[in-house]
Amino acid sequence: MTTGLLKQAFVLIGWAAPLILTFGAMLPSSAAAGCEPTRPDALGPFFEPNAPERSSVGQGYVLGGQVKSSRDCSPITGARVELWLAGPNGQYDDEHRATVFSGNAGSYQFASNFPPSYSGRPPHIHVRVSAEGYATLVTQHYPVQGQTEATFDLVLIPAP
Repeated sequence: MTTGLLKQAFVLIGWAAPLILTFGAMLPSSAAAGCEPTRPDALGPFFEPNAPERSSVGQGYVLGGQVKSSRDCSPITGARVELWLAGPNGQYDDEHRATVFSGNAGSYQFASNFPPSYSGRPPHIHVRVSAEGYATLVTQHYPVQGQTEATFDLVLIPAP
């Protein structure tokens, strides 16, 4: 009897597979799959709230990307993106903190010095992203030595 049920299941799946594949192909890829959320990382001891609104704290490295929803990959407009990093001397200070807001397409851009490594840590830029209706994300971007720019999309999870 179990063998008969298995045969029926395979026949049903075999019959339905073309419909599933056709229906799946009709959906936009973002609707079919959503976006994988950005991996959280440590806030670190140097976070200070209320960083000044500015898109540049130095030169030599440009970080940009898009803020998106994990639900359907749609852009999130007006997300608050707070960034901070050590200055060229390896110290954290107010001169290397900034707040930018994502634009209409969810895009953001930030210019800084290439972050130095210190105390055994690799170069990194701290990022904290908040938007209405989404869980706040705290993460870090790790630039690759020799690069002068990078794309780092920030994918947020809808709040429960």
